[in-house]
Amino acid sequence: MKVIICGAGQVGWQIARHLSGENNDVTVVDSNPELVRRATDTLDVQGIAGFASYPDVLDRAGAADADMVIAATHSDEVNMVTCQVAHSVFSVQRKIARLRAQNYLDPAYADLYRRNHLPIDVVISPEREVAEAALQRLAAPAAFDTESFLEGRAQLLGIMIDDDCPVINTPLRQLTDLFSTLRAVVVGIRREGTLFVPSPGDQIFPDDECYIFTDTEDMTRTLEIFGKTQSKQERIVIIGGGNVGLGVAQALEARTERVRVKIIEKDRENAERAADALDRTIVLHGDGLDSGLLEEANISSADAVLAVTDDDKTNLLAAVRAKEMGCKMSISLVNDPTLVPLMGPLDIDAYINPRAVTVSSILRHIRHGRVRGVYSIGDAEAEVIEAQVLGTSPIAGQKVKDIDFPEGTLIGAVMQQGKIIRPTGETRIEEGNVIAIFAMSEDVPEVERLLQVSIDFF
Repeated sequence: MKVIICGAGQVGWQIARHLSGENNDVTVVDSNPELVRRATDTLDVQGIAGFASYPDVLDRAGAADADMVIAATHSDEVNMVTCQVAHSVFSVQRKIARLRAQNYLDPAYADLYRRNHLPIDVVISPEREVAEAALQRLAAPAAFDTESFLEGRAQLLGIMIDDDCPVINTPLRQLTDLFSTLRAVVVGIRREGTLFVPSPGDQIFPDDECYIFTDTEDMTRTLEIFGKTQSKQERIVIIGGGNVGLGVAQALEARTERVRVKIIEKDRENAERAADALDRTIVLHGDGLDSGLLEEANISSADAVLAVTDDDKTNLLAAVRAKEMGCKMSISLVNDPTLVPLMGPLDIDAYINPRAVTVSSILRHIRHGRVRGVYSIGDAEAEVIEAQVLGTSPIAGQKVKDIDFPEGTLIGAVMQQGKIIRPTGETRIEEGNVIAIFAMSEDVPEVERLLQVSIDFF
């Protein structure tokens, strides 16, 4: 597949990294020559320095025979015009645009993106995706990472293993014997900074970061077995009242159960906008690092603080201060992946990486066909792929133990006839089943081959 990625920032670079690693013909376009040079020096991609919306730049990038354009520059307008030029001049079949401004996303204006207006096939909103990720973190407060799969019936949980975890030093195969009715599978472990797919003889140790697939109905029990308690979030303080914070507050207000929410926003204009848009949420104008303002927000009695300003360091410090003042749980928005190792020492319970969230969203739309969902783990170290099994797939009709999966993959869950099944070696994968597979990045192409959803299929 020939893909042009417009924008060589973190999101564009990560998408290029994924696609170039799967032997696609990738060209990266950016107006900043340094970003283009970084991409061409570190990845197997071609680079063009120039404005992506210019027809001659897209022409040099090979738009005449491109299969897809992904517009992920920092400008919404450049992204929209790029898609328009790709469609009108070069007849590119599939166009994806990242749009940040919420006005462009109003359902009342959905007709704007029809082929005879602005021909954008998929619109990605980072703010909405991040707000949804924040809500998922709040729904599973004991997990540092979480994502839904299989129509919401299965959850991927990232759990930090503490010293008092009941199952430390226990081989994974024994967990199956001890909890025979538990529909949960440990699919990944990060130990001392290295992520790997465990074997049945591997044990869990303190300070491991475990990725666990579980049936949604078994989520509370799974957390308890791994030493975590699930508490209800009734009082939440959001630091940052921009698009993300406002989106989370609106979603919480729309819930049937009553949740008390307070927002702290430093910018007066944003604070007033949030106050006008919300009915039951209290909006405080001021600095989220101000201990006096945190006291006014009753941070000591809050069940969770969600720090989602546009500054990583502010988010980290606000989360630390809130925990120090008595808040039970802290979630921080972190753009810079190099800051993630600080979460443990700073006692921050969970984090959201907007770039990883956006990359996952874009990959979900790139890997269409029978692939129904993709979630990027960590710094593009692994992926969780949800896919429907085709009748022509090599794995259809086979038992799991007989399938030649790469070493770095593990099936986390199988949905058969609407029911979630914990896979074992004897589980037979049938045509029409939907499976969720945890795969290290280097093994993704082989997984797609087994699913017969090759890149050529797109």
